[in-house]
Amino acid sequence: MHGFGQNQKEKVPLAERFSLSPEESSAITGIGLTSIREAVSSGALAAHKHGKRAIILPDDLKEWLKSLPKVGNKSVSEKREDA
Repeated sequence: MHGFGQNQKEKVPLAERFSLSPEESSAITGIGLTSIREAVSSGALAAHKHGKRAIILPDDLKEWLKSLPKVGNKSVSEKREDA
């Protein structure tokens, strides 16, 4: 037997996988599954199809995370409205 298969999938750490499901993407980032699925649906988070499954590449996930707004980075016009 070659030692690969469905049971082997659980032995590969999420951080070392070449692709992630939306559920795995949610688990690895701590971001809710609904938010991950909405980002995929809107095209903000790139995903690929494998049959009916959405596959997210780790680099695409990292790029999407980096594109999220930074905390405390209000524009000048937003600061004036708050005052």
